[in-house]
Amino acid sequence: MDALNRIKFLEDRLHRLSEIGMALSTEKNTDRLFEMILEEAKAITRADGRTLYSKNKKGNLTFEIMCNDTMNTAMGGTTGIEIPYYPVKLFNDDNSPNEKNVSAYVALTGKTVNIKDAYEEDGFDFEGTKNFDKKSGYHSKSFLTVPLKNHENEIIGVMQLINARNDRDEVISFNIEMQEQIESLASQGAVALTNKRLVSELKKLFEAFIKLIATAIDKKSEYTGGHCERVPIITMMLADAVADMQDGPYKDFSMSDDERYELYISAWLHDCGKVATPPHVVDKSTKLETIFDRIELIKTRMELLKRDAEIAFLKRQLTGHASDKFDEEYNQTIRQIDENMKFIETCNIGGEFMISAFQERIKSIGSQKVNLCGKDQNFLSDEEVRNLNIPKGTLLPEERDIINDHIVITIDMLEQLPYPKHLKNVPEFAGGHHEKMDGTGYPKGLKSNQMSVQAKMMAIADIYEALTAADRPYKDGKKLSSAMRIMGYMKNDYHIDVDLFEIFVKSGIYRTYADKYISNSQIDEVDEKSVLE
Repeated sequence: MDALNRIKFLEDRLHRLSEIGMALSTEKNTDRLFEMILEEAKAITRADGRTLYSKNKKGNLTFEIMCNDTMNTAMGGTTGIEIPYYPVKLFNDDNSPNEKNVSAYVALTGKTVNIKDAYEEDGFDFEGTKNFDKKSGYHSKSFLTVPLKNHENEIIGVMQLINARNDRDEVISFNIEMQEQIESLASQGAVALTNKRLVSELKKLFEAFIKLIATAIDKKSEYTGGHCERVPIITMMLADAVADMQDGPYKDFSMSDDERYELYISAWLHDCGKVATPPHVVDKSTKLETIFDRIELIKTRMELLKRDAEIAFLKRQLTGHASDKFDEEYNQTIRQIDENMKFIETCNIGGEFMISAFQERIKSIGSQKVNLCGKDQNFLSDEEVRNLNIPKGTLLPEERDIINDHIVITIDMLEQLPYPKHLKNVPEFAGGHHEKMDGTGYPKGLKSNQMSVQAKMMAIADIYEALTAADRPYKDGKKLSSAMRIMGYMKNDYHIDVDLFEIFVKSGIYRTYADKYISNSQIDEVDEKSVLE
């Protein structure tokens, strides 16, 4: 080869190595990445057989890909055909280095081994290769075994080529030029593989950190962590159903793998702001609960009322002022005290609606006097009356504001993170699940046309999980029919997206989820037609 042709050859080879380097850096599938490395090795050497090993967690060499053109075999990689060979051990049973096996030697030393003829080689044990040749009729001759080293000079795998060939398909030795090019290719492949593994490990770390936040919420509030775990399940089920639509308003909706991952992460993070919400507000299971349930204090006061009634009874007896019906009057007083206590205990449990007559009775009971520390005072404080008269649920308006603030905190927290491009919408997706289609939601009061489809999906998932969850401290999980009826009302009031809710119902997602995650006692028949009207 003259000087000009050699220069052109080297330029072409450098250009090709540059192209393969770029391709390796963008390839996301590990199996395909392995195959690209071996395909390029074949282009350089025309090697008939090609094997790629990776170093496993135990430090041994696992077969990733094996292929041989003459034998017409291809295993591992994207073929789906399992390689039936055990990993190559780098150390013998006595912990001595396995230097007789050429692949193990290369992995141990990081040195390339170029063998012209395996049948004339004395330094390595090719007995297994020779036995294979006898059985198959193949003839293994030239071997080039190269380490895959990452940027930290760590051996992460080994590439082995067998029987280089010339233009006439004759088996030749691997020359020094081939060796240098394969070593360069192996280096590029190792760096690309390492980068992919680092990205994968960082992704796993990121997901683990997200789930750690949910666990922290779980430790604060036993039920909320379950909510954080279940909302992503419903969200992704709905997202897949919407993506499958062939007609209707969402027939053109689709998501790439990156977009699905973005939504999945958003769903896991949708309530992360609750780490800052006081537990005694999040877990307020009764109207009087703060750090503890103050109903016990009221029970004590009731006992004081009974004490006062008994003292008055005894005094009148001692002074001879007791009437004929005095015993009955005393017993009636005690019964009234017990009834009042039972009524207060009932009112202390949050409900869907508290009638005004009950609220007035609470005020009347609260205005009765009790002697505490020698001083007469109202039986219930103004703050206790206000709590007991909460018309719906267990939260005061200011406590509900604290709960609602978790979404503001969620958005603030999420907007501080430096997202890669494919996760840039996480704050919007996660922060919009309390918005309503008519603009009456919070925190931004967005309307339907201002919200992403993903945020609307998450709103449905969040509501459905909250309605059906059986692990809330303040309520039981609703029957399936009741939960779907309530969501039907919300759809009619434009609180949730009408078309997404229709897909949620007609696709049967609500039922599929219920069968796996909701108690059997809650599952009943749902009149889907009525729900969608």
